[in-house]
Amino acid sequence: MIKTILITGATAGFGKAIARKFAEAGHNLIITGRRKVLLTELAKELITTFNIEVLPLCFDVRNLKEVETAIANLPEKWKGIDILVNNAGLAAGLNSIHEAAVDDWERMIDTNVKGLLYMTRFVAPIMVGRKQGHIINIGSVAGREVYPMGNVYCGTKFAVDAITKGTRIDLLSHNIKVTQIAPGAANTEFSLVRFKGDKTRADNVYNGFQPLTAEDIADTVFYVTTLPAHVNVNDLVLMPTAQASTVNFHREQ
Repeated sequence: MIKTILITGATAGFGKAIARKFAEAGHNLIITGRRKVLLTELAKELITTFNIEVLPLCFDVRNLKEVETAIANLPEKWKGIDILVNNAGLAAGLNSIHEAAVDDWERMIDTNVKGLLYMTRFVAPIMVGRKQGHIINIGSVAGREVYPMGNVYCGTKFAVDAITKGTRIDLLSHNIKVTQIAPGAANTEFSLVRFKGDKTRADNVYNGFQPLTAEDIADTVFYVTTLPAHVNVNDLVLMPTAQASTVNFHREQ
């Protein structure tokens, strides 16, 4: 059955790989992001390569009005959202709590927590009305275990963990699945964004071991949507073989 999948933060990293994975399986996609050029390019690629339908929506999940307007004005044929992937998220800076930039905190809280909440608030009623749906939140191992100078980023991912559990309880009687995928170290734009374009510093994060890829996460997200209707993966943590915790890695010399 062809489904309609809404993926936030689709212009790069996990979101882009997730979009390609669902497109390859023949599903139709609503892809969102802030970078219009990249969003348009991805939509064209997916339509051309996989012969599916794609609706690109350029808005910022941090903006409540933009989220509400985008969902409220979906064309009729796109209103039957089967799966919401709350993927948009970021880390900004890596500083001790007393030295961090407050703007970095605001970006992380607004994107990782409030953006996820806004999207869920306006998409979940569609699923409740249809008595079916699947919400997938991209969390992190940083939402299980705090690491040095990760303070606020870890706090936002702990919030994702709690919100996912609460959402699952609230939507239980409406036949809606709720899943959290919590990756460990993955080599995407994550560290480049965290270190504000410092490629050398970003690359050093992954030196000496093989990190996860965006495709690994996409495969996992896709897998949890293929299970029978009575089966839900509540929570799935995955890390590279070379990683045992947020701070323990085996790096080849």
